[in-house]
Amino acid sequence: MLTIHPQYITDTAGKKMVMLPESEFSTIMDELEALEDVRLFDEAKKEDDGERILFSDYLKERNAKNG
Repeated sequence: MLTIHPQYITDTAGKKMVMLPESEFSTIMDELEALEDVRLFDEAKKEDDGERILFSDYLKERNAKNG
């Protein structure tokens, strides 16, 4: 489990903010990126129809389209 050490401050307009050490912020951002990768993988897997082509065939098709 991630341990964070937030500090709470209020700006001059009365808006509350949270401050974190940079290392903790970076860790949180890394975790969020990993979760996004999982979400995208799950979405792609749901849409997978099972059809596969060889990478070399893909390159041939792409080169033919791009002329």
